[in-house]
Amino acid sequence: MSFDPNAAAAYNSFFGLPERPDAAVQIIPVPFEGTVSYGSGTAKAPDAIRTASQQVDLLDQHFGDVWRAGLHEQPAIEAAETDPDVAAEAIRLELRRRVADCITTGRIPAILGGEHSVSLGAIEAAADSVPSLGMIQIDAHMDLRDAFEGHRYSHASVMKNVIARCPTVTRLVQVGVRDFCEEEIEFARGSDDRVSAVFDADLWDIADSGQSARAFFDEVMAGMPEHLYISCDVDGLDPSLCPNTGTPVPGGLTFNQACALLRAVAESGRRVIGFDLVEVAPGMNNEWDANVGARLLYKLAGCALASQGQLTTA
Repeated sequence: MSFDPNAAAAYNSFFGLPERPDAAVQIIPVPFEGTVSYGSGTAKAPDAIRTASQQVDLLDQHFGDVWRAGLHEQPAIEAAETDPDVAAEAIRLELRRRVADCITTGRIPAILGGEHSVSLGAIEAAADSVPSLGMIQIDAHMDLRDAFEGHRYSHASVMKNVIARCPTVTRLVQVGVRDFCEEEIEFARGSDDRVSAVFDADLWDIADSGQSARAFFDEVMAGMPEHLYISCDVDGLDPSLCPNTGTPVPGGLTFNQACALLRAVAESGRRVIGFDLVEVAPGMNNEWDANVGARLLYKLAGCALASQGQLTTA
């Protein structure tokens, strides 16, 4: 059956696309929220984003016809265990296996949370596949705590776990940070430049002084290794874009700033080998968060595909 990208969605799938198991982008839903510490609802994100995505027009202003490369939804990874740490470990292992399979077969894993703790297994697999991996983390938080509320796999500890477990992650740049504790700052400062934060206040100062945010992002990319993984926590954006996310913080990236960052990544000559989108929490009787999440998912896919030469940027 022919597919018309200009017509209304004909399939109950991400972006209304026809089934393509061999698609370049493999969406892996992980509806887990076992360690949430404030608001909840991230477990509902994959279903809500799928529904909202069917209203997204498919010609992207920045990345063109992203849909042509294909986006395929794999079966969701769900935890049978009720203990959050046991469940998180099971998810980590399964996600690590699936992401490794995607990368080995030349496809791009797109992890769709769920809370931010689910990113760990995916990043481990990505780090195993290359000698040096750089990371761009869009986030209001540093996520560098040893543990939080008794959980070693907490959403607030995911990047600490990454640095501890993944020696080939040689550079982690955190963009939009504006909520952190002393423990996290001290860890970053003692990381021998493996971890650096682009604080939201710094981005505001750049804009206030009339400098180009895009030029600044280009400078950030100049210090990154060849292979990249992007971890996008939606609370890194202005809360007007994600009001129901579990730990919202005033400030944050505008949608256009996030797009500028993704374009800088795609045009930097680096190769994005995987990404995740986490902490989207659909509101009750309000699909705005899912609407934004769907558009972020499409932009992230476009960025990754463009970085691999599978798209021509618009």
